[in-house]
This record gives sequence, C-alpha cells and structure tokens, in this order.
Amino acid sequence: QLQLVESGGGSVQVGGSLTLSCAVSGATLDTLSIGWFRHGGLGRDGVACTHNKGNTTYYKNDVRGRFTISRDPAKNAVTLQMDSLQPDDTSTYYCAADTSGPFCLATMFAFWGQGIQVTVSS
Repeated sequence: QLQLVESGGGSVQVGGSLTLSCAVSGATLDTLSIGWFRHGGLGRDGVACTHNKGNTTYYKNDVRGRFTISRDPAKNAVTLQMDSLQPDDTSTYYCAADTSGPFCLATMFAFWGQGIQVTVSS
C-alpha cells in the first residue's frame, strides 16, 4: 500500500529556510509523480511537482527561485527546500503522489500525506 509521510515543518522567521521531506513507502520513487501542495484561496494549490513521465518539474510562480523540489532515490523520498520564506508561505503543506499525470493539480493526485504545518512570522 502506498503511504506518504511528511517531516521537516515548523516555525521560522521571515527570510529563513526549511526543508520538507516526503518519505514514500509501498512503491519505488521513480514510478511516481510527487507534488507538494498548500492551501490557497479556493483550495489546494500546487507548490512544486516532479513528474516521472518526461522527467519534468513545475513551480508555482510565487515560489519559483525560492523553492526547489528534488528526488533522493537512496531514501525513496522527495524534498522541498524552501528558502527566503515569507509570511504568505504560511500554510499546511501536503505531499501527494500518483502513478501518472503531467499536471500539478490536486485533482490529479490520488495518494496524500497527512499534512505538515509551516509558519513564517516576523
């Protein structure tokens, strides 16, 4: 059974950094597309995604240049490095996975972690 477990969240000040990790069990990482999502005004927005098909990545415009998604095959995990954090980055972050799909949309992902809180304060 595919399971996702997030770690690495917490509280930081403006300009600080955090690294989120999504540990995957029940499937080999290279068979999956993995995305990080957070709450937006109308629902869950795709923050960053890495797709197994086509080996492509996606970043939300307002995190591009600050966040980096990467795969760690040795740990069967995906990380989200978050730098220069801003108050608007405050949210619950969710790791999600699916076996197919080229889009970074919440409706395209069938498997979800429980979520982890990120708080940025000044």
